[in-house]
Amino acid sequence: MNDVEQAAAEAHRTEWSRVVATLTRRFGDLDIAEEAAAEAFATAVERWRADGVPPNPGAWLTTTAQRKAIDRIRRENKRDDKHKEAQMLHDDTPPEPLGAIDDDRLRLIFTCCHPALAVEARLALTLRMVGGLTVPEIARAFLVAESAVGQRITRAKGKIKAANIPYRVPSAADLPARVSAVLTVLFLVFNEGYLASGPDTDPIRQDLTTEAIRLTRLIRELLPQDGEVAGLLALMLLIEARRSARVSAGGELVSLDEQDRGAWDRGLIAEGHRLVRERLAAATAGAAPGRYQLLAAINAVHTCARDIRDTDWSQVVALYDQLVRIDPSPVVALNRAIAVAEVDGPEVALAAVDRLEPRLAGYHAYHATRADLLRRLGRSRESRAAYDRAIELAGNTGETAYLIRRRDQLR
Repeated sequence: MNDVEQAAAEAHRTEWSRVVATLTRRFGDLDIAEEAAAEAFATAVERWRADGVPPNPGAWLTTTAQRKAIDRIRRENKRDDKHKEAQMLHDDTPPEPLGAIDDDRLRLIFTCCHPALAVEARLALTLRMVGGLTVPEIARAFLVAESAVGQRITRAKGKIKAANIPYRVPSAADLPARVSAVLTVLFLVFNEGYLASGPDTDPIRQDLTTEAIRLTRLIRELLPQDGEVAGLLALMLLIEARRSARVSAGGELVSLDEQDRGAWDRGLIAEGHRLVRERLAAATAGAAPGRYQLLAAINAVHTCARDIRDTDWSQVVALYDQLVRIDPSPVVALNRAIAVAEVDGPEVALAAVDRLEPRLAGYHAYHATRADLLRRLGRSRESRAAYDRAIELAGNTGETAYLIRRRDQLR
């Protein structure tokens, strides 16, 4: 990949969602916004190769995309194209009121998370249009086929057009009904940044984790009493605090038990712990903790320990027991089994993991967990086979390197 292609790829990673958000707010049509943005990025590769990368790639892409959108609308509306073009190029009307949200990207996320759309469809649409994730990345996040994600996005766009769902600024009254879906979107965007699933990306995408945290902070300001908003922010901060210790100098992923805890960001940990304590106080007062609050509490236990041997694994299992009751997903059950191995031993944990095989057979972390448990039980041949399968399914190069090293350490 040459310098121009690298610049275009980096611009796509960092500017895609902003360009789509800007165009959707202006033209009120996600299809036009996405197609115009895609054309602008394709044009960038050609133009930048001849003219050089502009000083402000984001502004160049936004301007080019707006022109592409105007061309598209002109072609589709020949009867009044001159009027539309003049209105777009010389628009003296006052800007749309910002309503409850004054951040473009966050406004568009809340707009896309319209309750008239099915939950899975709105999540896939928002992750693609606003989060900037690719269809393969979204498919890996949901553990489904890429074709299923494509169908969800297509259905969501079709429903928006058929039902004339307006692209209006959500009011303060709209936020509570949409916040759960918005939090899910931000959690999945953060997860993709925390551990990128694509083979051609860095193991950690700081652009995604930083943006997810920024937007969650904004929601926290809008809904300061919402426990799940505080829980998600705490969870992100406690995970982000470990970022500098999660990848070795050679680009290999570093597991929690091998990380240099002295390299963790103590400021982020302190802020995350403070939020967790606030939510624990609320739970004591009768407000049952939700999914993100429990995940944050689990991460608080991990970040309290000065050494992996000091971890209160019984407390971690107890928190997972609560989480399983409100989120009985196979991934939660898998993570619980990892904690169970530290309390009851790898044999008990392996039995729990094996029961998840029908639902997690295509998930690399399932096979990596089995491989580690089998290694601890001295079943090296079976462990090697499990590592091989995990390596085959793993996404980024950092994780693959880690799994290969662990496999090659087997006798």
